[in-house]
Amino acid sequence: MSKINKAACVGGGVIGGGWIARFLLAGIDVDVFDPHPEASRIVGEVIANAERAYAMLTGAPQPPRGKLTYCETLEEAVVDADWIQESVPERLDLKRKVLTEIDAACRPDALIGSSTSGLLPTDLQRDMRFPERLFVAHPYNPVYLLPLVEIVGGEKTSHGAIKVAMEKLPPIGMKGVHIAKEIEAFVGDRLLEALWREALWLIHDDICTVETLDDVIRYSFGLRWAQMGLFQTYRIAGGEAGMRHFLAQFGPALQWNWTKLMDVVDLDDALVEKIGQQSDEQADGLSIRELERIRDENLVGILQALKGGHGGKGWGAGKLLKDFEHTLWTASGSRKHPEDIARPLRLVEANVSPAWVDYNGHMTEHRYLQVFGDTSDALLRLIGVDFAYVERGHSYYTVETHIRHLGEAKLGQAIHSTCQLLSADEKRLHLFNTIHDTATGQAIATAEQMLLHVDAKAGKAALAPGEVLSKIKPISEVHAKLPIPDGVGRHVGQKR
Repeated sequence: MSKINKAACVGGGVIGGGWIARFLLAGIDVDVFDPHPEASRIVGEVIANAERAYAMLTGAPQPPRGKLTYCETLEEAVVDADWIQESVPERLDLKRKVLTEIDAACRPDALIGSSTSGLLPTDLQRDMRFPERLFVAHPYNPVYLLPLVEIVGGEKTSHGAIKVAMEKLPPIGMKGVHIAKEIEAFVGDRLLEALWREALWLIHDDICTVETLDDVIRYSFGLRWAQMGLFQTYRIAGGEAGMRHFLAQFGPALQWNWTKLMDVVDLDDALVEKIGQQSDEQADGLSIRELERIRDENLVGILQALKGGHGGKGWGAGKLLKDFEHTLWTASGSRKHPEDIARPLRLVEANVSPAWVDYNGHMTEHRYLQVFGDTSDALLRLIGVDFAYVERGHSYYTVETHIRHLGEAKLGQAIHSTCQLLSADEKRLHLFNTIHDTATGQAIATAEQMLLHVDAKAGKAALAPGEVLSKIKPISEVHAKLPIPDGVGRHVGQKR
């Protein structure tokens, strides 16, 4: 699969910062150029929100975060990149100038994407020396969570550049959709513009308030759109006869004079103030950053729900997330494993994120189990029980767990986990995992676990194959010589 090796971002605002976060969290080094005096603060806040969101989004092992470098010049930022994302303000003269400068400074084989939400790529590439590698790569905010990218080529854009760009997006968890013809505002923003225009008229004419309008969307068709889109939603509305019946039944309504769609509302001072005041009341004191975090939490919940849709196969954006996690799990199996097996294996490194803490500010109980589960999974990958192994129909299932809470993991704290293999036979693995405070080495919690090798298709225990047992044996032999950890064999309520 084609991958981005190094990225450059020119512009670090809301969209540019989202691209930077998306690249970094995919393990890609990013060079950034943005002359704004507060660029590093703005980008830093976006990255912080992205890290918080990713901690909630998936338990799959993340790659090591890419290196972020702020550059003094545009030329310095783009010189080594193979994907360059331009996200400067939406002015044709400015974008054309910046893109021409990027084109002159970067490698001839580098791809150049523009985050424009409406300008035509043919207009953007007019003065470029290598216009064939320029395309619109229009994302949606927040870029680090919403996976769609509209890929639009201009008259001089090569089919090869479009193809390679589409291939490079799935490894960072994004879905490219190729828009066949360039058109102002492309597809997504055309739909949004139509809805926005009608919404402004409804406020102008005092039909409803901004909060009521938002409620109409989020409590009804917005929920349907999140997982079915427009046409599939209406296909269902047509009943067993499907889309043709729906069009026959509701098509005549398109002739009715319901809409002011092509009339442009006058955004005079009075209407701006009305919308502004109602929007302030709706926000009820919540800051933009607080609203962003609420938005991210809700998006994560929707994506996770969609991941479990269609009988666990995933649906829509949830299937994309499921496929992305598959990529992460597969990649984690090829990373460097602990070389020193003469001590408990250090397998998981983490920081306690805001998404992991409860009302006391401490890591919540189910997150301890998540870290312990990640630790056991890391051991399984070490002995060859990786994603491919599971897909072939065999795995280890956890049949028993006993957790002891010895300390408190707090917000922002660096933690790591270790695994000691207490015993192993042809079917069972007996593990003792420990979460440590990385700064002091102090044990925060322990989990004793029994894992059973199973034939998942048959639904019963089965002997592990020789290839797995051969990898277990050296670890088991060495760990048998280690002191038995304090807490092994304890039961709930046992006196110390």
